[in-house]
Amino acid sequence: MPAIKFILFDLGNTLIYFDGHWPEVFARADNQLWQALQAAGLEFPQEKFVTQFRMRLDAYYVQREAEFIEHTTAYILRGLLAELGYPQVEDEIILPVLEQAYAITQAHWKIEEDTHETLQELQALGYRMGIISNAGDDHDVQRLVDQAMIRPYFDVILSSAAYGLRKPNPRIFEHILKTWEAHPHQAVMVGDTLGADILGAQHAKLLSIWITRRADTPANRAHADTIQPDHRISTLKELPTLIARLTPRG
Repeated sequence: MPAIKFILFDLGNTLIYFDGHWPEVFARADNQLWQALQAAGLEFPQEKFVTQFRMRLDAYYVQREAEFIEHTTAYILRGLLAELGYPQVEDEIILPVLEQAYAITQAHWKIEEDTHETLQELQALGYRMGIISNAGDDHDVQRLVDQAMIRPYFDVILSSAAYGLRKPNPRIFEHILKTWEAHPHQAVMVGDTLGADILGAQHAKLLSIWITRRADTPANRAHADTIQPDHRISTLKELPTLIARLTPRG
């Protein structure tokens, strides 16, 4: 049986990490979004907008984890703007104002110290690599990839915002495998989230590798007894040696 040839990675908390305090950063991003909308000529009270926007996003985050469907942050924003009296806001306004808000969160994403050296080694060994990221905004994902300067290592970078479905739905994995003309037994998935990365890989019949250095989260603790990865690593630099000795799934 052919050896492993393809490696899929999660992005956040796998290749990059967040160094801020989420509630505080979200608050600044939401206020920046309101300011950008005001500058674009859309007027409504700041407190009402910020409160309603965050409430809608929080409800959406719960819903998407149950349905694994990604409606995007832009979709949520459009719904709120319609209720605030602006039912048809053009992309020429929506996209730039969201970009300003995401710039606040992007400033807190940093690259893991072993990301570049690991990806360089894997690329030199001839592995084909891709990213699957659960995220509400594709432009944000692409900007984070470029900010980390890792795009040259990857054949494909796919967000759930662009595809419309989230991990662990197997179709998002199968889409990339089809792009590569690869079989599941030729590929592995590397990620930090049991309920998305590891379960998704298992549903798509890929080998799963759980990276644990940033994986002590409530969601992972909730799945600790029910979702078991095929392999575990604590750092990315362990990956080349592990993959070299893997036996593909039959």
